[in-house]
Amino acid sequence: MAEHSETHVESAELRRTPRFAAFFAVGAALGILVALILTFAFGDGAISESTGARYSQSQVFGFLLLWCVPAGVALGAVVALVFDRVLGKKHRTVRIERERVEGSED
Repeated sequence: MAEHSETHVESAELRRTPRFAAFFAVGAALGILVALILTFAFGDGAISESTGARYSQSQVFGFLLLWCVPAGVALGAVVALVFDRVLGKKHRTVRIERERVEGSED
């Protein structure tokens, strides 16, 4: 069995970036937590002055989720972008060595 190998060396810049999905998830969880806190602060079951209707705590929680979760995700995105800018300035050059081996079967 004869083998033939080729080696190719390149250089590349390596930089760290944050995982955006993790920041989105933490922002959404923060939005849920804020909605829960606001529900217990304002969801007392009183009659609304603007609509004349009475909303339960679960309805108030749902309404607040509609605003707090997207705001939390947006806040997480802004934090991730700031981290990306800060970490993006720090990069290093690495050497990449690629080897290709071809073998012939007899």
